[in-house]
Amino acid sequence: MTQQNLAFADSRDIYSVSRLTTEVRYALERGFPLLWVQGEIGNLSMPASGHIYFNLKDAVAQVRCALFRGVRARLRFRPAEGAQVLARVRISFYEPRGDFQLIVEQMEPAGEGALRQALEALKQKLAAEGLFDPARKKALPPYPAAIGVLSSPSGAAIHDVLTVLKRRFPAARVILYPIPVQGAEAAREIVAMLRLAERRRECGLFILTRGGGSLEDLMAFNDEGLARAIAALETPLVSAVGHEIDFTLADLVADRRAPTPSAAAELVTPDGEALQRQIDALRHRLHGRFSHLLRLLNHRLAGGLKRLELSHPRRRIQQQQQRLDELSLRIGRAIQSKIERQNVRLQGLSSRLTAHHPGLRLKTLDSQLTKLGPRLRRAMAKLLATKRQSLGAAARQLQAISPLATLDRGYAIAWKLPERELLRDAAQVNRDDQIEVRLGQGVVRAKVVEP
Repeated sequence: MTQQNLAFADSRDIYSVSRLTTEVRYALERGFPLLWVQGEIGNLSMPASGHIYFNLKDAVAQVRCALFRGVRARLRFRPAEGAQVLARVRISFYEPRGDFQLIVEQMEPAGEGALRQALEALKQKLAAEGLFDPARKKALPPYPAAIGVLSSPSGAAIHDVLTVLKRRFPAARVILYPIPVQGAEAAREIVAMLRLAERRRECGLFILTRGGGSLEDLMAFNDEGLARAIAALETPLVSAVGHEIDFTLADLVADRRAPTPSAAAELVTPDGEALQRQIDALRHRLHGRFSHLLRLLNHRLAGGLKRLELSHPRRRIQQQQQRLDELSLRIGRAIQSKIERQNVRLQGLSSRLTAHHPGLRLKTLDSQLTKLGPRLRRAMAKLLATKRQSLGAAARQLQAISPLATLDRGYAIAWKLPERELLRDAAQVNRDDQIEVRLGQGVVRAKVVEP
């Protein structure tokens, strides 16, 4: 090789494979912004690391996707094979394998975007009508005697609400109005139950609550009819639907919104322990006022005696002494009378405090729990029997339509090995290809003799 050729070879910019893949990745990541991509999930994989790997495909193309654990924790639905999704992605390049891929930053079911647009339009309409105006919202009673809870009787939300109410303000009576919290007819049934509770006039306020869920799960609480029914209530209503990040129309039109069911129970009740401390402080102040009054009267009495000692002659002293005795008796009777009145009042306050003692309420609830236990066991036994019958019927129906039953009638399913490609056309295989055939009973592996 000549000196000129050697110099030319040394001047060439020769890339290593790793350098080339790194440059490609930088070019892709810098060249494209965040994009929204819609497609069908395929080859879904969920390893123990918590990340999700899948292909996003349409009728003519597919691309690898990676969705990392932190993003997965924010998903409001469970990805499934064949699901249509809308994903916000960064374009990248996986260098170890030399693959073009998408890094998913956000993902939702493909139909949810239209649902959110419709919901936003409804929200703007109701806001323009003033349904969300703070001026029309009612104040909550400070010490509600009865609290109505509209929720599913079997959900976790009602358990959280009852636990907090029992701890904070056991004197309040709690009335459960059972409602469905999702489904096509849920909104209509919630409206009917709200109107029934309003007509019965049993409660000083209502709590409307359910646990968290996807946008579709919460749609019953985004219903226009329900929003208008809440706005028409005369009784104050606190909405606690979903978790802190969930905001429904029911939350916006309610008189108050709580981020969780437990927070709603905290919001509508005073602190029972704080009330007890307040009563103790008032008793202490009352005792102090009486002590101060007695000291003042004793001081005045001592001053009168001193002035009497300085007066003369003796007759005047005797008259004044007699007058002093009369005044002393009157003062004593007045003080005794006032003390007796205050004692009567104090006893009345003490009786009222005793009547509202949590121990009495706990005894009542314990008695009710003892009575409800056998009823619960009988109801559970009946429910289990019903569910077993339903499960048996479903199993028989499943057996009737199972693909395995089709195989038992003489049909078969074939895959091309090793990629296990499902065979629908003889043109998919060539001579000597390995295939696997699933029969009604067992699996056969074979070699293609004639395609």
